[in-house]
Amino acid sequence: MTERPNEPGMTPGDPLAPGPESPGGFTGGYSSPPPPGAFGTPAPVAAPAPGTGRHALAGWWSRVAATLIDGIIVGIGALLIMALFGSVFSVGFFASDEAGIASVIVGLLLSFGAIAIVALLYAPFLMARTNGKTLGRMAVGIRVIRASGEPMTFAWAMLREVVIKALLFGFVSSFTFGLASLLDVLWPLWDDENRALHDFVVDTRTVKD
Repeated sequence: MTERPNEPGMTPGDPLAPGPESPGGFTGGYSSPPPPGAFGTPAPVAAPAPGTGRHALAGWWSRVAATLIDGIIVGIGALLIMALFGSVFSVGFFASDEAGIASVIVGLLLSFGAIAIVALLYAPFLMARTNGKTLGRMAVGIRVIRASGEPMTFAWAMLREVVIKALLFGFVSSFTFGLASLLDVLWPLWDDENRALHDFVVDTRTVKD
């Protein structure tokens, strides 16, 4: 075993070896810079990370108001479509009663088809253009967002508004005497994130704009 040198004191690299006087009167030497906070020196405080911000959830009444406004807009559009098709196809009455009745029936069928298309595409089209808003939501200052933070695309809006809300809940409600749609509408009243049932399926939230 190698004997230790007989020099007085400690070796220069020893952390307890004598060294220049440090702040606070301590004369112990360090072979490396002292750690933060040594000798009473305040440790550097890390700057807080910038906040990402959080959306304020929309209330139940604002959602209901937006739905009613959108319903009125779609209803007015439906009346205009029916009036247009009715005026065009009623000219058959000038030929004969039979031709007039047939043209009116065709006009009604076409108008119903046009109304269905407009009603189904109204919300997805606007939501894709405005990142989650419809005319009704614009009026009350709310919009729909995806929980993932991704933008509201036309396909995702179609999935939410048409496939889930209109078709799926409409189909289930036909067997539950409207209970499924009623629960979907009322669910935000007791959910901690104000989600309707269809929001759980597509992972969306309705927030203040």
